[in-house]
Amino acid sequence: MQISDILSPAAVRTMSQITSKKRLFQEIAEQARAIYGVEAVQTLDALQERESLGPTGVGHGVALPHARLHGLDRVVGLFLRLEKPLDFDAVDRQPVDLIFALLAPKNAGVDHLKALALVSRTLRDQDLRVKLRANEDPVILHAILSAAPGIKAA
Repeated sequence: MQISDILSPAAVRTMSQITSKKRLFQEIAEQARAIYGVEAVQTLDALQERESLGPTGVGHGVALPHARLHGLDRVVGLFLRLEKPLDFDAVDRQPVDLIFALLAPKNAGVDHLKALALVSRTLRDQDLRVKLRANEDPVILHAILSAAPGIKAA
């Protein structure tokens, strides 16, 4: 599995007007509707429900919100680079500016976990985070993410 398998070039954005986690989830839900055809309300509710179980801010300015949804046939992603970091209740208490949202089919099973592991491992790379923060162009951001090593199928 590669990042490019789950992240459409159209699903990469730089955002300047996000001021809350709720607004961020609304933006993710709208993008998921436009790009992947899933219902925005379902996406928003699923992201908020998952976040209520515990924050998905994993540290180093990175958040990995994720949810399982009806209407998907594979795991898909959305990447947002925020111009102004956002408080996300992250484990290291640092604000978040790199968000990789994962949406999986309700019955995704191990594919959802593999995608989470791939994205988590990819965004743990400090050099990669520096490159992402140094660029605003969605095409370049997608290329940086897509160039990261994948994981072999089990």
